[in-house]
Amino acid sequence: MNAIDLKTIKFGLDTFGDVTHDDSGVPESAAQSIRNIIEQGKLADEIGINGFNIGEHHRDDYAVSAPMTVLAGLATVTKNITLGSGVVVLSSEDPIRVYQQFATVDALSNGRAEITAGRGSFTESFPLFGYELSDYADLFEEKLEMLVELLKEGPITWTGKHTPTLRNQQVYPKTERGQIPLRVGVGGSPESVIRAARLDANLALAIIGGDPARFAPYAKLYYDALDQLHKPHRPISIHSPGHIADTDEQAIEEMWPAYEAAFGRIGRERGWPPVQKGNYLHEVQYGSLYVGSAETVAKKIAYAMESVGAHRFDLKYANGPMSHSKLMHSIELYGTKVIPMVQELMSKQPVFS
Repeated sequence: MNAIDLKTIKFGLDTFGDVTHDDSGVPESAAQSIRNIIEQGKLADEIGINGFNIGEHHRDDYAVSAPMTVLAGLATVTKNITLGSGVVVLSSEDPIRVYQQFATVDALSNGRAEITAGRGSFTESFPLFGYELSDYADLFEEKLEMLVELLKEGPITWTGKHTPTLRNQQVYPKTERGQIPLRVGVGGSPESVIRAARLDANLALAIIGGDPARFAPYAKLYYDALDQLHKPHRPISIHSPGHIADTDEQAIEEMWPAYEAAFGRIGRERGWPPVQKGNYLHEVQYGSLYVGSAETVAKKIAYAMESVGAHRFDLKYANGPMSHSKLMHSIELYGTKVIPMVQELMSKQPVFS
């Protein structure tokens, strides 16, 4: 593997738009939560964070069902930060509209839009938009391939089962730069890794539990597949949850109630055992929860990026019903302290692609 330039390593933030609570613990409205996201994205831009990604969900504990609309709002109040989805649930979306909406965000932001497409781990959008869960895999495969063709921005000829059949069709608006970058979100399926390589898309690894080093084989698989396809190596990114505060103890105690609420609900819906604080603390210490002081989180991020060979780390900074003020402080620490520390740590170690 070849050494990479540390200047190419990037750091981003992800949010699913969790409905926030105020400082006294009272739930805020979805509307206020969305306005909070705008303020969070503005802060991330002001302190030099590279990317800001917003996920898509269709349930009452998440405020964002239309991430492209929120990104359009952010495009008009930010200057430098890349604005992306995290993820757009492509299986239940129209790839043509996804292209058009992101091309519009790209125009509003002067070329800062980025798409991360995925199948998503939630399925509420399927009945909402009239899709069958039995078509889960086929929908994503077909729509992703169509989106890849649309992103070439030329006339498209396409025959679809779940998508329109087109004959030499132009889709507008075109972007000024000619193509919007595409990442494919992968949760640990080798088939998904190979698909990303085959479609010449960047790989975004969602690592939400366990030692991040266990994902190193997926990075190798991705690069091996690109080599076999005679395609150039592309950057790999990591998406993982976390929270930063002034001390380890403060961060752990601030995040635990939100984590318990969010994952407890998901667990009940999916038949998982109740969330235990001991498991949470184990994941904080040994796994893929990046919770603690700036120094603690920086060391964990540097280890993860080195272990996987990643070029980018996206911290999912919102994890359940936390307050806007705590999230803003976490973002500030990430941008002003964590990122410089990670860069310093990685400058002292071999970095590989």
